[in-house]
Parts: sequence; structure tokens; C-alpha cells
Amino acid sequence: MAFKSGFVTIIGRPNVGKSTLMNKIIGEKIAIISDKPQTTRNKIQCVYTQDDYQIIFLDTPGIHRPRHKLGQYMVRIAKDTLREVDVILFVVDESTSIGPGDKYIMEQFGDIQTPVILVINKIDKMDQESLNELYDKYEKTKLFKNIIAVSALEEANLDNLINLIVSYLPEGPKYFPDHMITDQPERLIVAELIREKILHYTEQEIPHGVAVEINLMKKRDNQDIVDINATIYCEKKSHKIIIIGKGGRKLKGIGKSARRDIEKLLGSKVYLELWVKVKENWRDREGMLRDLGYE
Repeated sequence: MAFKSGFVTIIGRPNVGKSTLMNKIIGEKIAIISDKPQTTRNKIQCVYTQDDYQIIFLDTPGIHRPRHKLGQYMVRIAKDTLREVDVILFVVDESTSIGPGDKYIMEQFGDIQTPVILVINKIDKMDQESLNELYDKYEKTKLFKNIIAVSALEEANLDNLINLIVSYLPEGPKYFPDHMITDQPERLIVAELIREKILHYTEQEIPHGVAVEINLMKKRDNQDIVDINATIYCEKKSHKIIIIGKGGRKLKGIGKSARRDIEKLLGSKVYLELWVKVKENWRDREGMLRDLGYE
């Protein structure tokens, strides 16, 4: 059998489970997961390799109407991938109505030739009648080559999704070595893991006006310990107070939780030091966006 390979983008409204889907397929935590919208900010490229095929997944920021320069960057990244790939996975959730966000994304499919597979995610939250109703609504649009229902969280029907993707891939080379699961530098993944914990620990108190910069990441000589120094940027002094918490407890919790995930990623002990700084309106400052890797 000839070897097949290709690029697949995962798009959809924010918070429909795109990153969870990719992480479950890859089997590693590469893209951060949060129940807050617009978690993914960069085009995260992950690799899934088997004996007779290789799929390169692009986990893009959720397509939405941007309100600042960072939002414009995120949407541009997501839209640009539509013409760069072999297959598009359009992920929706258990919402039984096709909302304006979904319609806005579907408008982007009008002038592209790339096959689009609709993935109805979170079927663990739906009964069969609701699933059938949603399936029929999307099928009537005539925009999709296939429609498949999955639960990324419970890993339900993911094997069938993979087989469906492979059926659309062309014959091609192995772009990446077998052991490689992402082209992202470790520093970026570490920064994203820290940002995930901030979103988790601050719940609804902090919006997405936080960013993380890795200032130092170095393995100690002759020791299995990696020293990491990172700065958390937020937009308001009140946000800084919330992130640090009373007596520094919240920041300690963020650091402890992030350190566990980072140690799994690096396979080493980690000494993590976190600092919090205020940078007002950083999401609208092009120089700051470049420094943080968003341009």
C-alpha cells in the first residue's frame, strides 16, 4: 500500500473542543485546553504517524469577529490555513441551532476546493434525537463531504474519524520523523501550559488579556533539573492582584499545577519561577505581539 500524507486544519467557533480533539488523537498534551473561548492563539502544528500514513494537524485559533490586533492576528491565521491544507475539519458542539458564529465560518467555505468534514463534537452531551436534528440541519447546507459525530473527551468514534481523514489524503512523503509529534519549540509549549493554568485558576475573573513569556529555560549542568523563569503579562493592576492572590497563594497554585505538566513534557524535574507584570493594552501593541510570537 502506498504511503499517504497530508495537512489537516481544525477550525470552528471558540470553545467547541478543537484542542481536546487534537490532543486525544495525538495522545499528548500539545494545545492548551480551557473552558474559556479563544484559548488557542497560534497555529499549533502536530504530527500523527502510523505505518502507512502521516497526518499533520493544524490547531488554529477559533474564527470570530476580532476586537483588537491580537484578535485580528488569530483570525487571519485561522483563515489562511483553509487553502494550505488537504482536509478541513469543521468542529461544532452539541448546540442544536446553527448560530451566527457557525454561519460566519461556513461563509468561508464558499470559494475553496478543499474537502470539508463536519465533526459534531460532544455527543456525550446529546441524545440521539438531538443529534439527528443537528445532523439534518447541517446536511441541508450541502457544504460538507462527510458528517461524523464524536466525543473527543471520551475518545468516542475517533478511529472512524481518522480513517475518514486518511481517505482524502494524497500519496506523499513522510514529512516528519516517526517520533516527532509537534514542530513547536519547547519554550512555546511551556508558555502555553502556564497560560492554561492561569485561565483555570482565575476562572471568570481574568479575561484573555494574559500572556506568558519564557525568560530562561536551561538544564542544570550534570543534573536532571530544568530551571524556568517566566513572566506573566496582564493588562490591569487589578488583574495582577487576582493572579497573585492573597498571600501569593493563587500564583503558587498556578506554578505548582504548571510544573507538573511541564515535567511530564520535558521528562525532567523543573524549578519554575513566575513573575507577574502589568502591560496595559498589550493586545493592541504590535511590538508586544511580535515579542510574544504572535506576528
